[in-house]
This record gives sequence, C-alpha cells and structure tokens, in this order.
Amino acid sequence: MDSATIGGALPFAQARGLATWPSTTQAPSIRRVPPTAPASLFAPLLLAAALAAPLAAQAVKTGADVLQTRGVQALAGRKVGLITNHTGRTADGVRTVDVLKQSKDCALVALFSPEHGWEGLVDDKVGNTTDGATGLVVYSLYGETRTPTDAMLQGVDTLVFDIQDIGCRFYTYVSTMRNCLETAAKKQLRFVVLDRPNPIGGVKMEGPVLAAERQDFVGAHRIPLRHGMTAGELARMIVGEDALRCDLHVVPCEGWQRADLLDQTGQPWIHPSPNMRRLTQALTYPGMGLWEGTNLSVGRGTDTPFEILGAPWIDGRKLAERLTAAKLPGVAFVPTTFTPTSSKHQGKACGGVHVLVTDWRAFEPVRTGVHIGCALRALFPDAWDTKKIDWLLKHQPTADALLAGGEPDAICAGWQKELELFRLRRKPFLLYE
Repeated sequence: MDSATIGGALPFAQARGLATWPSTTQAPSIRRVPPTAPASLFAPLLLAAALAAPLAAQAVKTGADVLQTRGVQALAGRKVGLITNHTGRTADGVRTVDVLKQSKDCALVALFSPEHGWEGLVDDKVGNTTDGATGLVVYSLYGETRTPTDAMLQGVDTLVFDIQDIGCRFYTYVSTMRNCLETAAKKQLRFVVLDRPNPIGGVKMEGPVLAAERQDFVGAHRIPLRHGMTAGELARMIVGEDALRCDLHVVPCEGWQRADLLDQTGQPWIHPSPNMRRLTQALTYPGMGLWEGTNLSVGRGTDTPFEILGAPWIDGRKLAERLTAAKLPGVAFVPTTFTPTSSKHQGKACGGVHVLVTDWRAFEPVRTGVHIGCALRALFPDAWDTKKIDWLLKHQPTADALLAGGEPDAICAGWQKELELFRLRRKPFLLYE
C-alpha cells in the first residue's frame, strides 16, 4: 500500500476496505442494491416486504466492523496507539480495543481518550486511567494536555482513531482527531481512521462556515455548524486543505449512504457523552447547544438535555407561541417547566419549551436555534445575558444581526453563499454517495 502525503497527486485506492489519502477528486461509488420485491399480489405480503426491505438493504458496517471481519492492511506489522472511548465498538459489541489487542497483524501499545473520558461519563477534565482488560494506560487528551506527548507515543508508529462523532462543529471529538493528525504529521506516524456514519446524515448542511482565525478546540476546522461529513471525510479535508504531510488512511463504512441517519443503518446508538443520550438529542444539538454560553439552561441536569430549554425568567407559553407561529419544519414547541439537578440553574424552577422533533428529516436544527435566539432577544431582552452569545456560534455578523432584532430567516439566508462554497470544498474529500 502506497503511503500518501500532501503535495503529490491525488490517487484513490482501496484494498481490503481501505481508503487512502490523498485521493482523486472523484469519490468512490458506494451504492446500495435495492431488494427485489416479492412476486405477490397479496397486500399483506407486500406490506410486510415494504417494511422489511429497508432493514435488509441498510445493514451498515463501520470501519471497526471491517477491521474485525477482514483486517486492515495499513495496520499490518504496526505498533498502534488507539484513540477511542466507549463508542469504539463493533456492531456486535466487541470493543475496538479488544479487536486490536487480539489481532496477530499488529501490536496495541497505547490508548488515548478524548473529552468525557474512557467511559464517556465525565463532564470535566479527565486524568489518565488504566484499561482493566488490557492493563494498558489510557492517556487522557482532555486533561493536562490535548495533544499526545513524546512520552505517550513511545513505541507507537501508527495512531488509530475510532470514536463516534455526532455531526456538529463544536462537539470536540473531531478536535481531538485534528490534534492527533497534526502530531502524526510532525512525528511521521501513520494515521488510520476507522470511519463511522454521521448519525444526523451527510446531506444537509447548516450554519455559518467557521473563519480560519476563529479555529479553536470547539471549532476544529473551517466547516459549518452542521457539516454533513464523517470523521474519515473530515480527516481527509483537514489533511488536504491544511497540507499536513500525514500518511492518512481511512477505512470506510460499507453500505452507508449520505441521506442515512443512524436509525437507518442497523448500528446501535451508544451515547457518546453524558448528555447525548438519544439520536434526537444529536439532531437538536447544533441549534440548542449554540446558546450554552448564555444564562440559558439547555436541559443539562434533566432527563432530556438538548430537547428542552429554559430559565427562571422565561415565560414558556409566550416563547412557545412565538416559535409555533414561525411554522418551522419538523418541529413543535410545547411550554414546559423543569428544575435542573445540576449545571446551569441547578435547583431552580425554570420556564421554557420542549423542542419536540416531529420529522427528523425535515427538521433544521440551526435554523430552529436561530429562531429561538431571536425570540429570546425579542421577548426577554433584559434578562437574557448575551455577552458570550458568540462562543460556539463563532460568527459575529450573525450575533450582531440577532442582537439588533434581525429577522431569523434573513439571518440564515446570509450564510447560503458560504454554504454553497463549502459544498464545493468538501466534494473532493467525500467517500460516500
């Protein structure tokens, strides 16, 4: 297998489920063959076939599944440092850690964990720990350092990334991947991504595109809030656009199409962080999470984080009425009250709304989030503390327009040229149709 670096041509190669970077600007053809309909005239049988067909057609394998079933040529003879957490599992529940540890093709010598820790249970900085099954030290990349050190990398010649992302720019697992990609480039290490589907789909893109000068740990690359890319595709984009001389390989998913949300893949939902408990919350997060820099609770400390929002100073009925009048697609707003047991407004009764997603595919989380922000500004201008409104948004023109009382859909329309340019930018790096 040729090791590819930036600066050369862009050939695309596949071997034993392996895609390498750089590649051609033509994404590989990954098509699903539709099931054959039964030759029956009986309506019950036709209905049963219609219900069963999507499941038969949409069994998706992740990169970890490919590793488990066929192995990965890029890991043959390598000494591996695995960047993962509790989401790094095969479809049948085997940890990627254990797949690599039991492999005769490579040696697993180090483990690394991202934000929220090895088990995904911590909402704070995390220290090093030990994996009980392998006895290996798990080096935290969300504690004293966010980048692997020389001591952590001792004996490692290949970094492997296997973490389930959720498709939102300010979710930090891609930031950890970026830091490790940069380290791999500097240290001349191979980097292998075991790819996973984007759980909220790979077609829709929303929100302003991050400017280069605003990049940080909650904004890893110049992408919109909802980017519609997988971790493997983002790795290709980061390496390609920032000219990292990195020996990057991506093990693609098999059977995933861009329009698929996680519910269509046959893959289990494993909550990737303490408050990301359901697929619905992954969908709402790019819009609801936007306002975490303000004095608004987004449901942390409740059973439905990112599905409710409120504060002691909010009249839930007024907010729900205003948002309902906007007739946004795929969502309804129900007045509610709640008392968070932790995080913002802990122990205080909050008025607010339940953001009820009624159609996952029609729902536009970022547009909905902007409508929420504009409604809060109009209804509660003195109580809503907006000093840090731009923390996760990272787009001053949008923040300024919202604070000036701008019309929400006009604000969203201001991003469309950026999004169209991003659509063209991302095209050479895509792996799936």
